[in-house]
Amino acid sequence: MAENALSFQPYLSQRFQALVWSCLDSDLTKTAVFYAERYFAMDQSHDARHLYGTALLRQGQPHSALSLVKIPREQQCVGCLELKARCCTVLGRHRQAKEALEESMRDVNFASSASAPSRPARPFPGEAALRCRSGNMSLKGNLPEDASASFRQALALNPLIWEAFEGLCAIGSVPEIDEIFPPRPLPTKWTPPEDSQPKPIVPVASGAGFFTPDTGNAGNLFRPTHPLPFRMGPPGPSDSVAPSDLSLYPPDITFQQVHPPGRSQPIAGGSTQQHTSRPLSSADEAGPVAKKLRSAAPQPEMARSSKSLKLTVDEPMKKPPLPRAATSAAATRATKSTSATRRSTRLNSGASTKQTTKHASTRDRRRQPQHLRSRSMESDMDEDFLGAYSPSPPSIAHSPRSETSPSPSNWTSAHEQAAQEAYEWELAEQYLYDLVRHFASATRALSLYDCSKCLAELEKLPYVHQSTPWVLAMIGRAHYEKLEYANAERAFKTLRSLQPYRLLDMEVYSTLLWHLQRHVDLSFLAQELLSIDPKSSQAWIAVGNLFSLSKERAQALTCFRRAAQMDPCCAYAYTLSGHESIDEDLDKAINFFQSALRADPRHYNAWYGLGTCYLRMSKVRLAEYHYRKSVEIHPNNAVLLGCVGMAIERRGDRDAALALFDRAVALSPENALVRYRRAKIHISMKKYGDAVADLENLRNTSPEESNVVFQLAKVYRLLGNDVKSAQLLAIARDISPKSVSKIKKLLDTVKDEAGDDRMDEG
Repeated sequence: MAENALSFQPYLSQRFQALVWSCLDSDLTKTAVFYAERYFAMDQSHDARHLYGTALLRQGQPHSALSLVKIPREQQCVGCLELKARCCTVLGRHRQAKEALEESMRDVNFASSASAPSRPARPFPGEAALRCRSGNMSLKGNLPEDASASFRQALALNPLIWEAFEGLCAIGSVPEIDEIFPPRPLPTKWTPPEDSQPKPIVPVASGAGFFTPDTGNAGNLFRPTHPLPFRMGPPGPSDSVAPSDLSLYPPDITFQQVHPPGRSQPIAGGSTQQHTSRPLSSADEAGPVAKKLRSAAPQPEMARSSKSLKLTVDEPMKKPPLPRAATSAAATRATKSTSATRRSTRLNSGASTKQTTKHASTRDRRRQPQHLRSRSMESDMDEDFLGAYSPSPPSIAHSPRSETSPSPSNWTSAHEQAAQEAYEWELAEQYLYDLVRHFASATRALSLYDCSKCLAELEKLPYVHQSTPWVLAMIGRAHYEKLEYANAERAFKTLRSLQPYRLLDMEVYSTLLWHLQRHVDLSFLAQELLSIDPKSSQAWIAVGNLFSLSKERAQALTCFRRAAQMDPCCAYAYTLSGHESIDEDLDKAINFFQSALRADPRHYNAWYGLGTCYLRMSKVRLAEYHYRKSVEIHPNNAVLLGCVGMAIERRGDRDAALALFDRAVALSPENALVRYRRAKIHISMKKYGDAVADLENLRNTSPEESNVVFQLAKVYRLLGNDVKSAQLLAIARDISPKSVSKIKKLLDTVKDEAGDDRMDEG
């Protein structure tokens, strides 16, 4: 994947804009934020900033959206001020909203909505979006099978719906990456044919798929250059007739079915339905206008890169026109325009009879795109607009001027430029496809708790994406699941500095600070999250972790219950409630863990909590069952493997238990808990040398841990080294003066192998 999308950056920007607006129109805000973040990471323009802020605002993150436009006043544009006003309105800061609106109207670059470009908005989402939303509701309604079916159907229709893929990962029904995103060959540039003989047109039938425009596009049908994944069903009667030469163009992959604006489309019952047109500067649906003045007057001096500002939802990718025959044959073909038009009409099989013969040549049409784009979508010139900038290139078989392909002698600079533009479109599409494929691989790996592979996939991303909030959150979670708390803390701190008002993933960060015993940092985090949104479950989990760290269990339990009330689907709130209750009421803790599993059957922490409860109740078989269930979900967690080994040891199979502890230590050599438990098994199996090796390692890494010193003193006493044992007992007494009774017990009997069992059950 190219690190710098230089030549095809304008086309890639248009592609991202189309995706984000399609998602926002379909109420898929999570997917919209994902693609808007990718767009903003690659393009720090005002358009990308406004679109990213609008997506965050629609997702319910007004603080994060507002922080995007908190830039110096000289860098703010009218769109920034308008977005600031919308965020302040949502936050109840009405005076600040009023000031921002008045300041935007005083700006010299202010442009009214009458001069802003319009985009047609669909009155009803497409089938892929509806299936994805159905899957989201099934997931929240604890219907995992229905959710899996809906998500798979959504991805079959459109693999770019990101939250459908994440939904499959959340329920454990993780598809193979090649199943959804099959590898594609690299795009190649179209070159002139080697022979000088004209090639006859051979119509090729292309399947009518989700990404193929219907016959309402006046015959502008397009056959993708590569097979689309998850094609559903055989081709229907709307199959197009297109020549193989159309492989020059990139596939018309949009989020929704492409329909030209301003034309009626067939619906059920034979009636027609008109798309509504919304200005891009409207405050309810579209992003703010850009900084530069936009007017209805023609602006031929505007750069080509400004195409991205004119993009509409249903017009995601303006394909360059196909290279035509030499202009020297134009006069001869003009005499045949009438008959050719009738012939093209028959080939269109019911499509619009308006052709582009009233225009000059293709090159003449391409010299005046700004004139065409500045017209209103509802004007009588829609046919001219679509003729010059249709969502799909016109079929050669439907054009009276493309009877033959250009020969090498007729290959002109116009053909070369058109071929280069088509090649850059394909490069942009390939870049986006590979980018989403890498993100999907990382997300799938993390859902399977293959954290090392997840981190490896994230490292393959382009550099501009590696420092984005989504990637940093993934890095932090991956290190957290690997029990690498120091690396996870660095990732979350960087994430917080980049997006200080973020709520997502903060429950993981607060638990990380609990493990690290960072009381001050956890207190600061809890207060900030409460100030951002006092109704968020993440804020109350952070407050509960703070009380838990302070050993105030009653207050912690109250906060965790409040988090569950704020979000009944938050399994982690129930799990933390169970852990706070486990030392006082095992039955209550079991109920909390079971509630967590009802909210999320793949929440391995809840399975682990149930195993701990049953182990404390001496129900070893039940404990082993629940521990194994947690290991099935998270097979690379050293602590869970150690718990299974401990349960197996309790039922008498020490060899199998030792094998599990060896595997756990191999997975996480720096984990003190699993190494301590393996040392205790070595003691019980009278492998004192191995036990000393583990305990000495723990003593070097955790010199202030009194339990380690006690066990080490016991092993040296069993080995007959009373002097070393006495020295260690003196050190243990200095570390923990309240441990005199334990020291006396050790001196009374050297055969005591119980140690501190409380650590084994935690």
